[in-house]
Formats: sequence, structure tokens, C-alpha cells
Amino acid sequence: MDFICAIILGLVEGLTEFLPISSTGHLILTSELLKIPQDTFHKTFEVVIQLGSILAVLFTFWEKLFKNSFYLWIKLALGLLPAGILGFLFYSNIKELFAPITVSVMLIFGGIVFIILEIFYKEKEHHTKEIGAISYKQAFLIGFFQALAMIPGTSRSGATIVGGLLLGCNRVVATEFSFLLALPTMMIASTYSLYKNHEILNSDNLLILGVGFIVAFLSSLVAIRLFLNFISRFNFIPFGIYRIILGFVFLYYLDALAL
Repeated sequence: MDFICAIILGLVEGLTEFLPISSTGHLILTSELLKIPQDTFHKTFEVVIQLGSILAVLFTFWEKLFKNSFYLWIKLALGLLPAGILGFLFYSNIKELFAPITVSVMLIFGGIVFIILEIFYKEKEHHTKEIGAISYKQAFLIGFFQALAMIPGTSRSGATIVGGLLLGCNRVVATEFSFLLALPTMMIASTYSLYKNHEILNSDNLLILGVGFIVAFLSSLVAIRLFLNFISRFNFIPFGIYRIILGFVFLYYLDALAL
């Protein structure tokens, strides 16, 4: 992998990690387009740039995380449990799903879900309007929606936002909780992956890893702020349309490659 690829993948990670359009799916599809081999270094690189995105969440939500109620951390832990348990049980099966065709189909399916949900979704007076007001039950059940994102192309943020909306959160709260829930989820997954592949972290690769990390961090900062501003005024239908279009584009691309 060269520096140009590192910058491109860093941008893709940062701009898509917290949008409901599947960062994993975009990384898989982008790597396919750039003809980057799916070797150990590439997998380690994706983990390192995810840490850049995590740092952006900490930077953006510092006050809510460390000046808010301690109970918010308990709710995040509850939200982590379903994906943690299911991921441990089905890790080997999940790895077999990481393919461009799976990503394309799930992008389309998720886009349809978002559009249907927004057609019928109406924000009501009793909906949760503050991040600290999310109940333990809501947090735990949102965790099950997050577990769906183990299927590449589903989108971790997309699944948790859908879960939040269905469980009575308004759009901003569902989005913010999705961002915060990414912290323990991604931190544990990234740390475990780095531990398993620590031998790849040598001096020859550190510069490329550093470039990807910084680009992912900076682009995540921009994406988080823009997304929160957008969703406070609009709905998720544009993201649903984008997912469907992108999914069909890549299905066409994969079909063309097979010819």
C-alpha cells in the first residue's frame, strides 16, 4: 500500500464511519477498486484508521462523556453486550461474509429500510430528547440492532440509529448515542485485532499507518459535525437513496468484472 492509497482509505473511513452508509462496506469496495490486496497489513491498517475515528468521537463528545452522568457509561456498556456476545460466538462465520457482493446487497436493503422508516416515523412529545434520558432498556435493545452490523454493508451507525428511532429516540439522540456506542465497540474490536497482528507494526509500515490515522481523524471530525447539523434539520431519506444507488452501481461493477 502506498501513501495515496493510505490517504484515500483514511478519507473513506473518516467520512463514512459515523454516517449510516457502512464504512466497512465502503472500505471493502474502495479496496476492490484500488486493487489493494486483502493481506494482514491491510486489515491492520483498517484497524488503525478506525482508532483515528474513535479519537474524533472523544474529541467531539468530551463534555457529554466525562461531565455527564456516570450512568451514561453503564448504558453504553449495556449497549455493547449483544454485539460482544454474538461476535464472540459467530466470529468465524461473520468473516466469511466480508465480500463485495454482500456489501452491495446490504447497502440496498438498508437503504430501503431507512426510506420506509422515515415515511412512517413521526417524532412525538414522549420521545427521548436528551442523550442522558435514554433508558437502560433502550440502550440494551439498541445493542441488538448494533449486532446486525456484523454483516458487512449493514452499517453499525445505520443499524443503531434505526434501533434508536424505533425505540423512541428522536433523530439527534439516536445519532449521538450511535456515535458514543461506537467508542467501546470499536475500541475493543480494534485493540483485539492489533493484538492479534502486532507483528506487522514495524518501522517500515508505521509512516503509512500514521498518515491513514491522521487523515481518518481529521475527516471524522468534519463528518461528525456536518452530520449532526444535517440531521437536526432533515431526515435520513437522502442516505437511504445514496445506499440504494451505490449498491446497484457496485452490483453492476461486479457483474461487469465477471464478464
